[in-house]
Amino acid sequence: MNYTQLGKRIREERKKIGLTQSKLAEDIDISDAYMGQIERGERSLTLNTLVRLVNRLGISIDYLLKDYVDNADEVIINQFRQIIDNQNLKRKQMALDVLKTIFSHLDDE
Repeated sequence: MNYTQLGKRIREERKKIGLTQSKLAEDIDISDAYMGQIERGERSLTLNTLVRLVNRLGISIDYLLKDYVDNADEVIINQFRQIIDNQNLKRKQMALDVLKTIFSHLDDE
């Protein structure tokens, strides 16, 4: 994992919402020094810190780690499978119809 690139993405997202490094560190309960090291790619994050960070920044972990997830299409397909696996056939068909409608409207744009 390229922690420098990850830190850069974190810094960009922090700046988009107008937070200082110090305020973000305070909000997610880490030290200013640790926050700086994360943004410079000098330190990795614990899972707890990562979750607090993405929640505070209003982004998803998927977005933050998109460069590091292999087979992103397969991950998404597996997420769809997990959602529909325990549904009956009628509900699966309804979900498929909704998805087709969404893509149809996106194609029209």
